Amino acid sequence: MELIFGTIAALLPIINPFSTAPMFLSLTNGYPEAERNEQAKKGVVYMTAILLVFLIAGTFIMNFFGLSLPGMRIAGGILVSGVGMGMLKPKDSVHTEAEEKEAMQKRDISFTPLAMPSLSGPGAISVVIGMSSIAKGAWLDYLYIAIGILAVAAIVYITLRSSTRLVKLLGVNGLHAMTKIMGFIILCVGVQFVVTGVLGVATGDQVRDFIESFGK
Repeated sequence: MELIFGTIAALLPIINPFSTAPMFLSLTNGYPEAERNEQAKKGVVYMTAILLVFLIAGTFIMNFFGLSLPGMRIAGGILVSGVGMGMLKPKDSVHTEAEEKEAMQKRDISFTPLAMPSLSGPGAISVVIGMSSIAKGAWLDYLYIAIGILAVAAIVYITLRSSTRLVKLLGVNGLHAMTKIMGFIILCVGVQFVVTGVLGVATGDQVRDFIESFGK
């Protein structure tokens, strides 16, 4: 249960479907309701697939590039903290004008820019890789993290399906307020990642060996 709720608590603020809802509405402007819902479903499926791939391959990626777990946590924490800081000062759009123009010209926006990079961007991917390092090779741990990812996917899908009513209910100011709250939570998660990584470096075997050799 700790892994499931930990995954939800770490991923949901970073993915932040509340800030994605207005962008999703603008990109699907003029779409029939059925087609808009289909785009939301496909986008969430793509997002889930991307995150599950990095969950499974996270350990192999770290081993291939020779990355240590504390180093990965520190790097992921810095990245996640940057995302949180950016969300504390939200803009109306996180995409460039060229990206939005390209998206408006294409009918299928489910993979890009919806799934990648809006829903499963670098911040979400780094969190999933960090969570995979906690699994310690136990398949049940991977299963629990995957359940957390699926729970987040369900929340994102429900939010996108209700995006029209959500925007009308909260308004622009309400959505910005939600984004700032999520941003603060993300910033706390990122700082905790860095603290855990630094503690891992300070108590690691390399530091111990250095201290022992220095004492001799």
